[in-house]
Amino acid sequence: MPRIVRCGVIQATCEWSPEKYSLADIKEKMIAKHEKLIASAAKKDVQILGLQELFYGPYFCAEQNARWYELTESVPNGPTLVRMQKLAKKYKMVLVVPIYEVEMAGLFYNTAAVFDADGSYLGKYRKHHIPHCHPGFWEKFYFTPGNAGYPVFETRFGKVGVYICYDRHFPEGARILGLNGAEIVFNPSATVAGLSEYLWELEQPAHAVANQYFVAAINRVGTEKPWSIGEFYGKSYFCNPRGKIVAQGSRDKDELVVADLDFDEIKDVRATWQFYRDRRPESYDEIVRTRTPGMPQAAD
Repeated sequence: MPRIVRCGVIQATCEWSPEKYSLADIKEKMIAKHEKLIASAAKKDVQILGLQELFYGPYFCAEQNARWYELTESVPNGPTLVRMQKLAKKYKMVLVVPIYEVEMAGLFYNTAAVFDADGSYLGKYRKHHIPHCHPGFWEKFYFTPGNAGYPVFETRFGKVGVYICYDRHFPEGARILGLNGAEIVFNPSATVAGLSEYLWELEQPAHAVANQYFVAAINRVGTEKPWSIGEFYGKSYFCNPRGKIVAQGSRDKDELVVADLDFDEIKDVRATWQFYRDRRPESYDEIVRTRTPGMPQAAD
């Protein structure tokens, strides 16, 4: 009998500009918007639901300004996560909730907390790869690189991994999530049209194929003022272990994307493609030993 899990992702606009609204008002409006969308997911019997990167505000990394530190919260006891935890329990739904985390004064992470369907807090993933290379993506001003590994969370409905936005450009962590047992990997993102848009439907299906699990790719939508970094193009989707996109959202509107995924498909694909059997980890030392191009070689 197939093991069907109904999964969902939410993509949403942030139409409230910090030029006109306080950060607290924007945060409350975005949380309220998502609470309605989460309720819609519950009505559709979604069992595992993922939200977009930094879901309760705009993508503030478009500028470098310490005012945005006001949005940080502790994990798991910050007020936003307490609200999300109650919803997870109310709707008997696993929630993947991206958050701007503060560990101590001046130490911040781009994090996602995971709650099980009974509301219990299962743990968090901290974004490892932090970009600071394109105009409007000044993340090193806000985030410390993640230091909590690549955990996989045993939920009521399946084994869930998390990778966040820019992480998707790095296959190493995606492989570790597979080795750690992930059946589905959620990638909450904030990415705009232009340079890397063609990679949106290339890299993550490639991770799904190479690691033979499902991927849930989440992107926000709209153009956020007052910045001019481009249009967040949505197109959130689910991809199966064969690399096929099986459900996808629109480019330009708030949307709940839902897919019924047969987690038994993972076993079928792995019985055909024996990638884990045929790995040669003893031959991969160069991945961690080889210097970064253009950087001097460290002495042994």
